[in-house]
Amino acid sequence: MTATVELKLPDSIELSDFDIKMTLAAKLYEDAILSGGQAAELAEVSKRTFIELLGKYGVSVFGYDAAEVKEDLERLRK
Repeated sequence: MTATVELKLPDSIELSDFDIKMTLAAKLYEDAILSGGQAAELAEVSKRTFIELLGKYGVSVFGYDAAEVKEDLERLRK
């Protein structure tokens, strides 16, 4: 099943179609709704490109944020 969504954004929001698709794909990937491949397909890029761009959209490739990484490192040091 596929869905088509039409968004009406204010003129003050200056996002390209690519940025809108990538933002949505990154969020759905972060929330584990889409796999990396599915999210890349939504953003219309290769899986490699999608993974490389995730940081720009505030999403960790590893599935958790910097604070969680720090906690893991502290646990490993004990």
